[in-house]
Order: sequence, then C-alpha cells, then structure tokens
Amino acid sequence: MHKVFVSFHHANDQKYKEGLVSWAEKNKVFIDGSVDMGEIPEDWDDQKIREYIRDEHLKDTTVTILLVGTETKNRKHIDWELYSSMYDGTVNKKSGIIVILLPSVKSEYYTCAHSSEKTFYPETTQWMSIDSREEYHRRYPYLPERIIDNLLEPNAFISVINWDKLTPDILRQMIDNAYNSRATCTYDLSRPMRKKNG
Repeated sequence: MHKVFVSFHHANDQKYKEGLVSWAEKNKVFIDGSVDMGEIPEDWDDQKIREYIRDEHLKDTTVTILLVGTETKNRKHIDWELYSSMYDGTVNKKSGIIVILLPSVKSEYYTCAHSSEKTFYPETTQWMSIDSREEYHRRYPYLPERIIDNLLEPNAFISVINWDKLTPDILRQMIDNAYNSRATCTYDLSRPMRKKNG
C-alpha cells in the first residue's frame, strides 16, 4: 500500500476526509500520511505551516489526493500543498495527484489521465481531449486554478473522479497509476503560490 497525503478544506470537508481514511484503512487501499485536525498550532505563521506540511508530511508520501468541495479552490493552504506535491526537490520528491470531486460539486464529467482508468466508465464509448481552460472551468467550476493549469499540461497525468464513483479497486488502481507516473509528470508550477484565501 502507498502512503497518501489527503489535501482538503478542514472547515467544510473534514467528515469526507475522515470517511475516506476510515474506508481506505478498512479496505486496505492506502496509508494516511496527512495532517490531523488540531495538529498545527493556531499561532504559527504561514511560512512555518508551509514548511511543516512539506517536511513532516509530504516527504513521506508519494501520492496526493485532493478532495474538492465548494471552497477548496479559494484556500491558500491547499494551494501550498498542491505546489509542494508537484515540486521535485532534493529531499521531497514530486507526488502523483488524484482529484476527487465531493458530492457538493459533483460533475457529469471525469478525466482519465491513464488509459486503464477508462474501464471505470464502460458506458462511455467516445472519449475526447480538452485543450481549453474555459472548457475545464465549465466542466469543473470548483477546481483550483493550479489543477486546471496541470490538466492543460499533457504530461502532468492528473485524473478527476466523482466521490460516488469510488470503490476500493478503483481508488487502489488510481493510486497505483499516480504513483507509477509521478516521476515522469511534468507539472506546470508557473502560477505564484496563493498569499491569502479567496
């Protein structure tokens, strides 16, 4: 099993993170390596928080799962976690990334970065490539801009799936795919990191 970092909006989506981790442990899908509620003191400044997440959590994980709810795209800590997951440093290597859309932002669309994931959608007979930011915004209005930057990057390999589509086998395969392709991902890191919540 792979050790996974789960990025999410603590105030809104804590129950989904806890549910996912509990379900993953029971079904032996992944090992949780993310930040626990109350682990980071309230009086820490932004730089200390960013370093702690990067050095104490992300360095030990190889895949990041982003849980997307209604406020996710506006949160600076989520943007920092994504940037740090994509950055290939000497100590902390880049991770594979998976996006899970929570029920509050469910989409009729999905993105398969790996061809084997198309088997999750047997009802789909015709596949298309998207190459416009506007179309990604239309399909996924709640995704962080950094994720959209990388959906547009052909060698970034980020898949997007709805929460209600998950099964242990599907998520296990997605994690394996993200893990296996992480070293060859070419992430777009040109966007400056968020300085404040939106």
